[in-house]
Amino acid sequence: MIIPHRQLEPATLRALLETIVNREGTDYGVQEASLEAKISQLQGQLERGEASISYDEASESVNLLSKAQLRELQQQQQAQPDAGWDDFDFSQ
Repeated sequence: MIIPHRQLEPATLRALLETIVNREGTDYGVQEASLEAKISQLQGQLERGEASISYDEASESVNLLSKAQLRELQQQQQAQPDAGWDDFDFSQ
């Protein structure tokens, strides 16, 4: 299920993005980015439509998906309607 980020309270969105940043351990290149910079990058991606917040009922978890990952998830869900995130391969 896609959660429109504009429907979340600002404090809720911030807490969600902070959790995602802390969980991901994403590589931001040679120069490490601050928590604020990482959250700002994610907010920008959401605003530009480059990413979406997705909630998986089966695993009761929230993830931030790129447009490509979202398309892949939607295609895979059409093929396997009862599958959760753990059943999908996003490595491509």
